[in-house]
Amino acid sequence: MELIVFEDEHLLVVNKPAGWNTHSPAPFAGEGLYEWLKNRRPRWSALAIIHRLDKETSGLMVFGKTAAANGSLARQFDQRRVQKKYILLTDRKPSFREWRARSAIVRAGAKYASRTPHAGAPPAETLFSAAGEVIEAVPLTGRTHQIRVHASEHGFPILGDTLYGGAPAARLCLHATELRFEHPVTGQPLSFSAPPDFTADTRLALRAAIIDPSLTDAYRLIHGAADGWPGLYLDRLGEDILAQTAGALTVLQRQRLEQIEARAVYHQLLQRTGRAPPQRLWGAPATNEILVRENGLRFSLRLDEGSSTGLFLDQRDNRRRLKEHYIAPGFELPPAPEVLNAFAYTCGFSVCAAAGGGHVTSLDLSKSYLEWGRRNFVLNRLEPSGHEFIFGDAFAWFRRLVKKKRFFDIIVLDPPTFSRSRESGVFQAEKDYGALVDAALPLLKPGGTLLASTNAAAFAPEDFLEAVTGSIRRTGRSVSRQHYAPQPPDFPIERGEPAYLKTVWLQVD
Repeated sequence: MELIVFEDEHLLVVNKPAGWNTHSPAPFAGEGLYEWLKNRRPRWSALAIIHRLDKETSGLMVFGKTAAANGSLARQFDQRRVQKKYILLTDRKPSFREWRARSAIVRAGAKYASRTPHAGAPPAETLFSAAGEVIEAVPLTGRTHQIRVHASEHGFPILGDTLYGGAPAARLCLHATELRFEHPVTGQPLSFSAPPDFTADTRLALRAAIIDPSLTDAYRLIHGAADGWPGLYLDRLGEDILAQTAGALTVLQRQRLEQIEARAVYHQLLQRTGRAPPQRLWGAPATNEILVRENGLRFSLRLDEGSSTGLFLDQRDNRRRLKEHYIAPGFELPPAPEVLNAFAYTCGFSVCAAAGGGHVTSLDLSKSYLEWGRRNFVLNRLEPSGHEFIFGDAFAWFRRLVKKKRFFDIIVLDPPTFSRSRESGVFQAEKDYGALVDAALPLLKPGGTLLASTNAAAFAPEDFLEAVTGSIRRTGRSVSRQHYAPQPPDFPIERGEPAYLKTVWLQVD
């Protein structure tokens, strides 16, 4: 599905997929649609939320991009001049062709309910018209859960809306299909429509909304319990699919894999200590190298390296931020920054920084990974000789670079959760991240940007942030800008699939 329906200088109209919050529900939860947009493009940095849709409701939403648009749209919504139409499905045949529901909407424990409005209380009103199991709903007011409550209490709960008595279904079958209002500046009548597709796989619809296939063909298709498949993790790697599970594939998991079009399907066992290379299940065998696209750049992946294919897909948005020089509103990066990518692995961050005009120093404890990184530079027509590749221990090289008076505009710290080197011994992210920041900060120029990241699942976000910012405070420096970046939407966060990746961008004075 296409996410962007319309955009001009003042407005952004989108078609929200089901399963995505309008805005983030908590500080360390995944980005809602609003945050994802606002932190993605400079032209969207001033977006304002004018109205909301429930997480499980799909359909049309409008955001304001300017103060003039925000004020006009707010007035139009308040004065009930914005016309919205929804489509819903039910498995209960309504006893009417047209119905006007009118009641107060009140909070009742974990649910909303309706009641007869008392004198002076503005009622919630919805117009319903029925054609079999398909019902159109036009809300005349904008109360929370209004359509869902009215549908339930008048005998035709929405399919999939188990909170209000609806029959179980793959999704909540409610879609905002039409939106009409006046342009906030020209006054021109605007009308937008987006038909529902209640049969579509909501997981795939979300990926289709956020992934441009012309730029990216490597991303997560199914993220365990958050996508309704506990223990199953599927990655799209160009034409191939990689499945990861803790044990042998179940019959249902295998059937799900068979439904996905792919050149070849591979399976890898998730193990606590070390991982065997993936095994091909079926399809044409790939060569040792799989080439994928991400944010318009090319990367070499390999399936014979054990723990990882060579690119951590959950860092896609952070790599894009380096390439496009846009982190979040208020951050400023120099046009040709000096970048240090410590723990560079196969140089994914380095390639993006170089593609964005930076001079990059890539540091890693593995010569083979640095050679792999050079290959990624060549794939993108970036001359490796114009950048630096340093083999060795990060802590030891930090000290050497300080002595050489090397200073950087951007430092990327994305260490493994656990590592061991001869020079520095054992590194454990939960215990030693503060010491890592202590060692790196002398290399960061005043006003420079630090990207700190960890995928240590047991490292609470609050503790991680304190380790990073506490280290900065101890040096007598201060943070002028801070942006916490959670996992991207194709790695959704749910109670059954808690967040593990934690990243924070900091501008340090």
